Amino acid sequence: MREHVICFMALILYRVMRQRLKLAGSPLSPEAALASLRRIQRHSVSIDNGAPVSGISSINQDQAATMAALKVKKLSNELQLPLL
Repeated sequence: MREHVICFMALILYRVMRQRLKLAGSPLSPEAALASLRRIQRHSVSIDNGAPVSGISSINQDQAATMAALKVKKLSNELQLPLL
């Protein structure tokens, strides 16, 4: 029973994503949007028992556009760290 609920929720989420991307004029499919956003990483570093520094990787223009099309809040309260 639980598997059916999860599958149903995934189907609804997929359809909402597809609709939002289409309304925003994005050429991306839900799979492509998720693949792009999957590259965003959360980092936490602590050196010599010091206070940890947390942040997220830099968000490129494509990822920002995808987040805007999906109406996802911009990740703003955290420090953005450039990838080396």
